[in-house]
Amino acid sequence: MSFKFVTAMAFALSTVATTTLAADGDIVDTAINAGTFNTLVAAVGAAGLVETLQSEGPFTVFAPTDEAFAALPEGTVESLLLPENKDQLIAILTYHVIAGKVMSTDLQDDMMAATVQGSSVTIDLDNGVMVDGANVVAADIEATNGVIHVIDSVLLP
Repeated sequence: MSFKFVTAMAFALSTVATTTLAADGDIVDTAINAGTFNTLVAAVGAAGLVETLQSEGPFTVFAPTDEAFAALPEGTVESLLLPENKDQLIAILTYHVIAGKVMSTDLQDDMMAATVQGSSVTIDLDNGVMVDGANVVAADIEATNGVIHVIDSVLLP
C-alpha cells in the first residue's frame, strides 16, 4: 500500500466518523438539512437543477460550503444567479457533479473524473484530499441517490 493511499484512507475514516452515514434524503434534501449549503441550494434552484439532483442518480457532488461561495469576488454569486447568466451557472454547478457514486475509498492520486459538465476534475492525494485545488473537508455524506463530499472552494471549469 502506498503512503498516499494510506493517507487517503485515514482521511476517509476520520471524516466518515463525523458525518451521517444514514441516507435519509436525496442530494438536495441532504444539502438543505446540513444547513451549510444555502448558497449552493439557491444556485441549484436558480439553475433549474433541483429535479435532476433529486432523480435516481447516483451522483457524486463536490459541494462548496456557504463560506466557499462567500470567498468568490464580491458580486459574483449575485451575478451568477441572474436569469441571463443561467447557462454559466449551470456549467459551474455541473462541474461539481460526477455521474455515479464515488466514495472516498474509490479515490486514487492524480485520477481524472469526468464531470456532468463535460470536463474532468483532478483528484490529488499529496496533501490531503483535493479536487482541482479545493480541499475536501468532509467526505462520504451519503444520500439516497449518491454521495456528497464537502469542499472549501468553488470549482470553476
